[in-house]
Formats: sequence, structure tokens, C-alpha cells
Amino acid sequence: MLRIGLLGCGNIGHIIAQHAEGFAISAVFDTVPARAEEIAAICHGTAYTDAEAFLNADVDLIVEAASVGAARAHAKEVLLHHKNLVIMSVGALTDSAFKEELMETARAQNKKIYIPSGAIFGLDNLKIGQISPITKLLLKTTKSPKSLGLTATSRKLIFSGKAHECIKAYPKNVNVSVAMSLAAGQDTDVELWVDPAVDKNVHELFIEGSFGETYIKVTNLPSPDNPATSYLAALSILSLLKNLDSPLVVGT
Repeated sequence: MLRIGLLGCGNIGHIIAQHAEGFAISAVFDTVPARAEEIAAICHGTAYTDAEAFLNADVDLIVEAASVGAARAHAKEVLLHHKNLVIMSVGALTDSAFKEELMETARAQNKKIYIPSGAIFGLDNLKIGQISPITKLLLKTTKSPKSLGLTATSRKLIFSGKAHECIKAYPKNVNVSVAMSLAAGQDTDVELWVDPAVDKNVHELFIEGSFGETYIKVTNLPSPDNPATSYLAALSILSLLKNLDSPLVVGT
């Protein structure tokens, strides 16, 4: 059975621990001891607050479910400790030099870096952009003003530009666009809207190319225990982990 190390013991970490099926969580790490111990009790794993000890734990793969800062701080070390890696905070990869360094390290160590689908659908087919050019790649995200700490009385566009620019202004709201960019092999155009009439995050994908065109709309329900977390994003990690060892691979 696949042995997992969980880097980050917040809401997503709880969901992974509570729904572990087809894999075992052997080690958990968090800078807050109580968080690590709480999840370790759920999954019967070992809690760590020392990063080096955690990286040396007997696991096959480490799941980063903490933050962009945590991904930047620990991702390379995970690979150098001969572990495969899942990065949830994919916004860390907007730094092209950091991304290339991770990829070179993974090649040298013969390890893999996995990016979950996150809060959207359709990443598998977006990879055709690496073969045949995509002429339009647009993500339109609509959120409530409150979720961004803003006030607004009507629907309003607050950002329009590229995914790598969006992270500078809205670092906690860029993961979807970065995942799209990585899949397609080109920077995603992003529109970020606030609308006081919505109470859920809405992602709209507009894609055109030699294949034709498509439109995908995803309305995300929040995690039952944390309204700041998309439940779909957490479920996408569980799906990835459950299928890593499967002999049948669908949609890659």
C-alpha cells in the first residue's frame, strides 16, 4: 500500500486523513504541534514538527497541503529525500526558475511531481495545448467581495491579466489559473470578478483551438468544515492518491 506523508494539517489535511482509502498516511507534519497530533490520531500515523525528521520518514510520497510558502520551502528537499511529491499550492510554480529547478531535481532523482486538478474540471484535455496551439485560454473567476476582504455593491472586475501576474495581487486565488497554464503549456488569461450576489466561487473556462472550442462552468461548494476551502479541490487530491497505483490510467 502507498505510504503518504502529509505536509500541512489544515482543513484539506483533515479531509485527506478522514477519507484515506487505498493508501496509508504514515507521517504528518505541521509547525503547530496540536494540528499534527490531531491528524496523526485520525490516521494512526506519526506526528512531526521537525521538517528534517519528517522528510526522512518511511513514506513513498509527500502531499503538500499547506501554502505557497511551504511549497517553496520544502518541495525541493522532498525530492532530494527520494520522495515523490504532490503540490496542492500550485501557485508556487508561477516562479519559472523555481519550477525549472524542481523539474530538474525530479529528473535527477527519478521522482515525480503531481499537480491535482483542484477546483476545476478538464485539465487532462488542456494538455493538448502542448501539441496543438490553443488560441484562447481564459479563466473567469467570480467570488463574493467578502471572500477577498473587499466591499462592493455590484458586480465588478478587479483583475484582468495573466496568471503569473495575478499571484502578485491575489496570491491565495491563483491556483486554478496556474494549473491551467501548466497543463496547456501557456500562460492563462485571467479575469477576477467580485459579485455581492454570489455566495460560492464560480470558475468559467473558455478554450479555443484547432480542436474546436469548449466552455466549462464550475460552481464550487465549500468544504463542510471550512468555507474558505473548495471541497472539489480536496476531493481531487483524494482521487489522485487513490488512483496512483491503479493499473488502469484514465484521462492523462
